[in-house]
Amino acid sequence: MTTIVVLGAGYGGLRAVKQLVKAKVDAKIVLVNKNPYHYQSTELHEVAAGTKEPDEITFDVRKAVDERVDVVIDEVTRVDQDARKVELKNGEPLAYDYLVNALGFESETFGIKGADENGWPILDIDTAVAARKHLEDTLKNYKTSHDVNDLHIVVCGAGFTSIEYLGELVYRLPDLAEEYGFPLDKVKVDCIEATPKILPMFDPKLADWGVKYLEDHGVTFHVASPITEVKPNAVVSDGTEYPANTIIWTTGVHGSHVIADSGYDQKRNRVVVEDDLSVKGHPEEFLVGDVSAVPNPDNGRLYPTTAQISIAQADTAASNIAARIAGKEPKKFVYKSLGTLCSLGPKTGIAEVDMGGHWKLKGAKASFAKKKVADRSVTELTDVPGIMNS
Repeated sequence: MTTIVVLGAGYGGLRAVKQLVKAKVDAKIVLVNKNPYHYQSTELHEVAAGTKEPDEITFDVRKAVDERVDVVIDEVTRVDQDARKVELKNGEPLAYDYLVNALGFESETFGIKGADENGWPILDIDTAVAARKHLEDTLKNYKTSHDVNDLHIVVCGAGFTSIEYLGELVYRLPDLAEEYGFPLDKVKVDCIEATPKILPMFDPKLADWGVKYLEDHGVTFHVASPITEVKPNAVVSDGTEYPANTIIWTTGVHGSHVIADSGYDQKRNRVVVEDDLSVKGHPEEFLVGDVSAVPNPDNGRLYPTTAQISIAQADTAASNIAARIAGKEPKKFVYKSLGTLCSLGPKTGIAEVDMGGHWKLKGAKASFAKKKVADRSVTELTDVPGIMNS
């Protein structure tokens, strides 16, 4: 019997499984994931800041997929493309006829000295919880240490995760100050970014509004300031040291190390795929999400990796596998973004939405739109009602 193996139960992997089941493919479907749960990676910053608990953004993978899908909880170590086998950390290799690789992302340090050792990344549930615990413990410690650096927080990078984390952080800080008894006016939050512009993907007026909102709530941005070193209690950028006992590392991500370990032709663990999302020379293998690199046919630039495009890719990959099994030709991947949304805490944000027109939103309306998209993403991954928190 034909076997389809899907690697990763993130947005792309779960969506691919759902669509394969919906297509009623005549095949055995196997889903491999490191953890027994799926987590909403676009909401990890909320767990890291403490405005949400882990169980609010996770659900059981086995409960989320059709009972006909085999779920394997194990860690993928390598893909043997020639033998068509997936090697696992604990189990026996899995043979496949078709493969959907959606293994996701890892932190990118760009080789900066001390980043791995001294920065707190936000990559998954474990790292988000660890970052939150460190933040809370450090702020709480000020009452006995009187070390002003316990109240200094540096966020490295100003991408989406950084900005959204900052929004949650400044929202929660007043409550933490009251709970732990530290002076809120002595808290210092710095965000250090190598590029000259914050939120360049938004209309300049929206981006400026978002930046000013964060600045008005205590964030100081340092743009065009590449980080050269991360010390145990300071970040060095452009010859200046920013002392802090909490350093959040959110400068960017690359694809899973499994890509390089498996010998793919890759850059930053991302593989440039064919126009049907298959791997060159391996029409039975499809890459989606953070391990894939998809050129925009209009300008040749690579699409940014987002949950939105991962779900769209998964639809195409599943459809193309179903087509190949049926002896039909696969279709090209065509993508149209529905917009971009960025939260600035639980109650505000900015957004540009392309649905029934082009809408530019800020404040509570943007926050509402972001929550609706988050809720919708769960529906797109599973048909099981009430799956969150179960």
